[in-house]
Amino acid sequence: MAIATTGLPLRGAECAETTPEARTNQRRKISFQAGRALEIVGHAIEYLTDEYIHEAKQISAQDPQVQAIQILMALNRQIYYACPVQPTLIERIRAFFHVAPH
Repeated sequence: MAIATTGLPLRGAECAETTPEARTNQRRKISFQAGRALEIVGHAIEYLTDEYIHEAKQISAQDPQVQAIQILMALNRQIYYACPVQPTLIERIRAFFHVAPH
């Protein structure tokens, strides 16, 4: 997981430079088990984030709650990127007609 100097996960262009998967805009085929895992981890992230905000703490990378949220976010990405990429319509058509991409 890419971490900024603040200790928080990077987002957007900064993250895309360190994780090539983030650059692709393709859909992924998410199995039932992966979907369920994403749902559970997502709920855990929401719960911890809500609790953290409710306590109105100062955000600190050394805070165990922030670290737990970061770990869960990394797990969420790991599960998602483990799912196979679905070919686009044009890729399926090319494969059907055995046409090489440009």
